[in-house]
Amino acid sequence: MGGMSPLLRRKEKKSPGERTVTLIGKPGCHLCDEAEEVVAKVCAETGAQWEKKDISQDEELYRLHWEQIPVVLVDGEQHTFWRVNPDRLRRALGA
Repeated sequence: MGGMSPLLRRKEKKSPGERTVTLIGKPGCHLCDEAEEVVAKVCAETGAQWEKKDISQDEELYRLHWEQIPVVLVDGEQHTFWRVNPDRLRRALGA
């Protein structure tokens, strides 16, 4: 059989409902609050899952991202930081 393996094909093109957005921020951060509004809205529109992680509760996240919060990951890879563009996030999710 020719062509790509099904495993590679699946990884290439996930539907938004199969994607996970992670918002890394901290309490009391106004940019984090703004980013959460955008992430929640875009995920509700697209069906993507999302989660929030508190940088002040995780040493590794703090070490990696303390100067950039809020940071947005899509499927574990950094998508953006500081300001979240809703159209760019929709495109990253395949919507």
